Amino acid sequence: MITLANLKPAKGAVKTRKRVGRGPGSGYGKTCGKGMNGQKSRSGYARKRGFEGGQMPLVRRVPKRGFTNIFRTEYNIVNLTSIERTGLDEIKYEDFFEKRLARHSKLKIKILGNGELTRKVKVHAHKFSASAVEKIKKSGGGVILIEGEGN
Repeated sequence: MITLANLKPAKGAVKTRKRVGRGPGSGYGKTCGKGMNGQKSRSGYARKRGFEGGQMPLVRRVPKRGFTNIFRTEYNIVNLTSIERTGLDEIKYEDFFEKRLARHSKLKIKILGNGELTRKVKVHAHKFSASAVEKIKKSGGGVILIEGEGN
């Protein structure tokens, strides 16, 4: 019967710790299993990301180029071919995510004119390319600009 007096961990659950630096008889005397001298044998050694042994790291040798515009507006890109495949007569903002035409719900939606439309479709989006507007109107559909939704 198990009581508080005889509680102990399961067999094999606890491993005895390696006692290094306790003489040659232990098998871990003198260098304590760390090999010969050098940076890795010292206490407190931790290799830093990108450290190349004191040589100037690649990240610092290569020059910086370009810049990232933090004010750039990103869009979910949707082509007319995928709109044609949905079979819907009207595609609203939510439908792009339900039908998996767009992935990122925090981004706005832009429609591009790749492909053809064989039926009339009313499309709600934040932005349209000129060729997309032309093809949607040619098929008898409508283009509705969304203001202030999404991002």
